[in-house]
Amino acid sequence: MQELAQRFSCNRKTIARHLKQARLREPEQRHFSSVNIIMDTTYFGRKFGVMVLYDSISRQALSVSEVKSESNALYRQAIRELQEKGIHIQSIICDGRRGLTSLFPDIPIQLCQFHQVKTINRYLTRKPQTAAAVDLKQLALSLKNSSKAAFEEHLNNWHKQHKDFLNERSSNPETGKSHYRHKRLRSAYNSLRRNLHWLFTFEDYPELNLPKTTNLLEGKFGDLKRLLACHCGMGKDNKVKFIKDYFA
Repeated sequence: MQELAQRFSCNRKTIARHLKQARLREPEQRHFSSVNIIMDTTYFGRKFGVMVLYDSISRQALSVSEVKSESNALYRQAIRELQEKGIHIQSIICDGRRGLTSLFPDIPIQLCQFHQVKTINRYLTRKPQTAAAVDLKQLALSLKNSSKAAFEEHLNNWHKQHKDFLNERSSNPETGKSHYRHKRLRSAYNSLRRNLHWLFTFEDYPELNLPKTTNLLEGKFGDLKRLLACHCGMGKDNKVKFIKDYFA
């Protein structure tokens, strides 16, 4: 903003006033017959986030909303609003947010394989210390090059090999209660097992050309934040305007 003030020989307040009064570009009017919706939310500090529903076919954002926090209810509302406009949503690509897959029983859902790997890394850390954890992490990293049948077979084999280790328990002599010793490993395994059905949805619908990740939208988020970093003095209201104009 300071650079703009110097360029146009005025003060920052004048620039801020003009930005506040600036009209956003009208979104391009296009007819969307069928869309593959990539949906995700990104945050700008602790102040606010932006939820975007992005079509992987047309490479257009169909919904851009300012949000305080991500929620399944907001995603359901956004999807419903698109459907009410007559847009046929033939698939949804999203992260593994709990409960999200059950919201849309009539729409094929592809969980982002990249987010799944991030989940496994969070549970097992970058340098797992046990053979079971090392093997499971390597299996997760093979997701992008695997078929569902092959991945499920390898996951079953991993479980057979490490079942006893996975189920090890420790007892508390004072309370008499026991607990699993390798909770994070169990969480990582259960995450893969629970999400397996949705990690390979693209195989069931080859005609839809489903992306396996949300990377297309993540790339837009990254580009957007790089542009905003050039305007670090911009207030929240102008940031929201900038973001909506970016996706218009």
